[in-house]
Amino acid sequence: MKRAGILNRHLAGALAELGHGDGVLVCDAGMPVPAGPRVVDLAFRAGVPSFAEVLDGLLDELVVEAGTAAEEVRAANPEAAGLLAARVPGLSHVPHEELKALSASAKLVVRTGEARPFANVLLRCGVFF
Repeated sequence: MKRAGILNRHLAGALAELGHGDGVLVCDAGMPVPAGPRVVDLAFRAGVPSFAEVLDGLLDELVVEAGTAAEEVRAANPEAAGLLAARVPGLSHVPHEELKALSASAKLVVRTGEARPFANVLLRCGVFF
């Protein structure tokens, strides 16, 4: 049994398979999940687990070189916008429709129970050296 970190075996296993340049979409409960990527659905109830909790857990385990979020997050969800700006390196913003299209290229989708709008980010994995 793992001592710490991400304990969900499906998520821990999926993270171990990621490589440099792979995309990980961390999304709220309302984001359309594209066909194709592996999905780990953590949503339990509205708001549980939160986008912030899941993002922080993933950032503790992954090397992230950049991220992409929806422009709309700034006005519709300032709390999520601030969280992303503070924690995701190389963050860029695109229209939400473009983010949805880009999400099809993700290798992994992690769905949270977040119930506030535009709490979504497409992370690009980096390399630890």
